[in-house]
Amino acid sequence: MNLWSQLRDTPVLAWALAAYALMSAITVIAYAVDKRAARAGRPRIAEATLHALELLGGWPGALVAQQLLRHKNAKVSYQLVFWLVVAIHVAAWVVLAQRA
Repeated sequence: MNLWSQLRDTPVLAWALAAYALMSAITVIAYAVDKRAARAGRPRIAEATLHALELLGGWPGALVAQQLLRHKNAKVSYQLVFWLVVAIHVAAWVVLAQRA
């Protein structure tokens, strides 16, 4: 039995997807606020805060925001950390799948 078949019948997957969706929505909003602040010359959201939101599950929203808002997608140092966060999430799911 694979991870998907085990999780689809439990509330764990639903909770995980809900957490990803909620954190993604919050992250998209944070990106939009930061982009607006950048254009207006106002104080910005710290990159560490954006990365923390990604790490807490908002990385799918960050990926969408980077494309839609064209924000933080050209800065190489930012992208390196972003993709490290994505890799951490993927690795965690692979580990969970192997233990199932």
